[in-house]
Amino acid sequence: MKNLDWIEQRGGLERAAAAIAPAVRALFAKGGAGRVAFTAQEAVAAGDASALGIGETAGLEEVYAALQKAAQDGARPRAVHVAGVGAFAVSAQADKAGTRLAGRIALVTGGAQGFGEGIARELAAAGATVVVADLNLALAEQVAAALDAAHGAGTAAAMKVDVGDETSVEALVRGIVLRFGGLDLLVSNAGVLRAGGLEEMTLKDFEFVTRINYTAFFLMTKYAARPMKIQARFDPDRTGDIVQINSKSGLEGSNKNFAYAGGKFGGIGLVQSFAKELVEHRIKVNAICPGNYYEGPLWSDPVKGLFVQYLKAGKVPGAKTVQDVYDFYVAKVPMRRGCSPADVAKAIAYCVEQTYETGQAIPVTGGQNMLK
Repeated sequence: MKNLDWIEQRGGLERAAAAIAPAVRALFAKGGAGRVAFTAQEAVAAGDASALGIGETAGLEEVYAALQKAAQDGARPRAVHVAGVGAFAVSAQADKAGTRLAGRIALVTGGAQGFGEGIARELAAAGATVVVADLNLALAEQVAAALDAAHGAGTAAAMKVDVGDETSVEALVRGIVLRFGGLDLLVSNAGVLRAGGLEEMTLKDFEFVTRINYTAFFLMTKYAARPMKIQARFDPDRTGDIVQINSKSGLEGSNKNFAYAGGKFGGIGLVQSFAKELVEHRIKVNAICPGNYYEGPLWSDPVKGLFVQYLKAGKVPGAKTVQDVYDFYVAKVPMRRGCSPADVAKAIAYCVEQTYETGQAIPVTGGQNMLK
C-alpha cells in the first residue's frame, strides 16, 4: 500500500486530477485532439479491456510514468482509472476535419458580449471547442447555447469568472481541464475602459482598470499555461497559444485615456516576457491590437455608446448627429471601417497556425496604426 498523501499536498482531489487530465489527453485522446472528462469514480469493471487501471502511487510522477509506459506499450484506453483520484473518460471530438481550429479547446474571457462574443462565434465556426467565460454567466450561457445550436451540441460551454480575482481564475481553468482534459488556446479578451484626464481620474478607477486590463492577463496566463505545459511534455508535436486582445492604444498613447493605454502598453511587456519564459514549453504568446469596433456596443449602443456620449459632449466639432460622429472616426481609418470580430479571429487563427512567431504585437487596425 502506497501513501496517497501527495493528493492532499497538491491541494486535494480536483487539483490532482487537473494535473493528470492533460497528460491523459496528450497520450490517449486521438493525438491530443480529443477530450478527457474527469469523474470521482475509481473502480475498473472486471474484464473491461477498454479501461486502464493505475494503482496507488507515491506521487504524481509515478502516475505520469505509468501513463507514459502504457502509451508506449500501445494502450488506447477509453477510460483511465487512477487509485485515490478517480476516472478519466477519453472520447474523440466530433469530426470537424478541414476547419482551421479543429480539435482545439479555446477559452475566451469576456466572451459574453462585444468583441469577446464575436471572437467566440468565429472560433466555434473555425472548429474549436469554445469556453465562453464571463462575469455575466447568464449572458455567457446564452452565447454558448447559440454556438451549440449553430455548430452542434458540445461545441461550447459557459463558465463564470472574475478575471481580476486569482481564486476565480484558478477555479475556471481547473473546471475546464476537468471537463475537457486540457486547454490549447487562451484568448485573454476581458477588459474595461474608464477614460479621464489627470484631474478627473480617481485612484479607485485607475486601479480597477489596471486590475482588469493588466493584472488579470498575468493571472490568466499563470493558470492557463499549466495544462499547456503538461500537454507539451507528453506530446512532442503539441503547441499551446496565449493571445492577449490588446488595443491600438497599446501601440500609441491615448489622450485622457491613460489608465487604459497604460495597462495595454504594460500588457505588451507581459506578452514579450511570457513569450520568452514559455517558449521552452512550446507555448506561443502574442498580442493582437485591434482598432475600434465601431459597430459593437461600446461605441454604438443607442443610449450609452461612445458615439452618443461624444455627440452630447461636443467632442467632434460641428457634429449634429450620431452619424456625423461615426463618419468622423471612420475617416481616421485608411480602410474606412471599424475593426470587426472576424478581423480579430483571423489574426488569432494566424497566431495558432504559424510556428515561428512569439512575443509579437499584431496591429489589426485597417492601417490606422502601422509598426515602426
